[in-house]
Amino acid sequence: MGYKETYESWLSDPYFDDETKAELRGIAGNEKEIEDRFYKDLEFGTAGLRGVIGAGTNRMNVYTVRRATQGLADYINKVGGAERGVAISYDCRHMSPEFADEAAECLAANGIKAYVFESLRPTPVLSYAVRYLHCIAGINITASHNPAEYNGYKVYWEDGAQITPPHDTGIMDCVKAVDIDTAKTMTRQAAIEKGLYQVIGKDIDDPYIAELKKLVIHQDAINQVGRDITIVYTPLHGTGNIPVRRVLKELGFTNVYVVPQQEKPDGDFPTVAYPNPEAKEAFALALALGKEKNADLILATDPDADRLGVYVKDKQGEYHCLTGNMSGCLIGNYVIGQRKERDGGLPADGAFIKSIVTTNLADAIARDYGIELIEVLTGFKYIGGKILEFEKTGHGTYLFGMEESYGCLTGTYARDKDAVDASMTLCEACAYYKTKGMTLWDAMLDLYQRLGYYQDAVSSITLAGKEGIEKISSIMTYLRANPLTEIGGHKVTAVRDYDKDTITDIASGTVRPTGLPKSNVLYYELTDDAWICVRPSGTEPKIKFYYGIKGSDFDDADKKSQKMKKALDDLAEKLTK
Repeated sequence: MGYKETYESWLSDPYFDDETKAELRGIAGNEKEIEDRFYKDLEFGTAGLRGVIGAGTNRMNVYTVRRATQGLADYINKVGGAERGVAISYDCRHMSPEFADEAAECLAANGIKAYVFESLRPTPVLSYAVRYLHCIAGINITASHNPAEYNGYKVYWEDGAQITPPHDTGIMDCVKAVDIDTAKTMTRQAAIEKGLYQVIGKDIDDPYIAELKKLVIHQDAINQVGRDITIVYTPLHGTGNIPVRRVLKELGFTNVYVVPQQEKPDGDFPTVAYPNPEAKEAFALALALGKEKNADLILATDPDADRLGVYVKDKQGEYHCLTGNMSGCLIGNYVIGQRKERDGGLPADGAFIKSIVTTNLADAIARDYGIELIEVLTGFKYIGGKILEFEKTGHGTYLFGMEESYGCLTGTYARDKDAVDASMTLCEACAYYKTKGMTLWDAMLDLYQRLGYYQDAVSSITLAGKEGIEKISSIMTYLRANPLTEIGGHKVTAVRDYDKDTITDIASGTVRPTGLPKSNVLYYELTDDAWICVRPSGTEPKIKFYYGIKGSDFDDADKKSQKMKKALDDLAEKLTK
């Protein structure tokens, strides 16, 4: 059936409600809009669903959510996990509560109990809830930091991590087998009466916060100087406001100021063009308040509070923006270093886990502490998967995990990145370093001086719509057919093709496996500890160019980074012509 026929079927099928049909009649005659909404099903991939809210098969709506949930329910019943139930959370976005209820009602119609949070919660709390309640799976309604018109649907498995093989492909196959107008549902009241819908809240929040507080290494430092540290925080209209403020208050940080214009949940994100702590514009209000209060650090969590953006103040009163690589390494170095000092050493099988597009400064930290550095594919679920592997095999002790996109985790209570945890730990580190006469910026400088001035960045090209998807595919095909040999003044020493599971050494021509799951990613190892990586985004219509260099000082690092950026911009322009 073509897109036009599918559009007409939605208008005539009694399964679809009148409001949906009215929206679709409103685009009658707009062939491009009709095609974009119906040329394909919104793809259920390894990260679940994510798309623009609206009517159509290629949109986020109650029907695409119901179809995805029916597929998940079929898989859960297939593996015999129905009696364990599914935890469901949601964020501040438009339609998030409705989509959460839609998923719960579909599960109930399939005989599977849903544990639904009473109100919005951060993503890591959902990960924790799956484990705490011993659920077979979890559903999180969120589009993370995407623009306001988006929403999404993420699926977690019993270990608390987002789905990985074999469950991801198993669930995807089940979803594909569901016709959108055949998914089951029932009313919320009927589900409650059958004991298949349970509201959760404080019963999860309290033990979650207790787990975070167990991770504190230097409560003594907080007790000593916590009242002397000033913190400005913004939840960017999202889910982090209550848990971040709660854990900081309970630990003893009393001077916490929340940006008032961004405190309340709001799916329109009215004060920012893009609710992303990676974007400097998102910090405008927080920086203004930070300067007014003379804050020691300024924190921003994204709407689902799994990623943390940071500004820190130096002794001259200047604020410095930390990239995700910088803040992650600062937190990781603190946690690992202080665990070593407190425990008189580190476990022999201790591990620092990072994604393949994360800074090589992480590798240097691991070498410095004599622990293993493990690389995984992009996506925190692969870090969660390594923790599970450690538990199953009895080999490997998780010390820290991070990815460049502002996400990290200091413990194993959850299996997704946690900005509440990161906020808490960074504030603790601030207190510890203050007792040593240092700022967080001093600690960052110390890390660079000790291990090297690593600088990393990412540039993206947005290629939206059907044509964009095709162009992204053609770019990856071209790069595989025309291998890079030199870029930005650095020679290519090895090429990793994660789609082909190969690492090719340029000098010798030898080829060995990557050892990681198949993924459409190209990674180039370069001279002088530099690197670039090219991959299509898994959540946005973009192709991303990651890169990293190592300098002898800040000026040298800046020059090398700018040269690499120029080279990649030129390459991108060539590839998109």
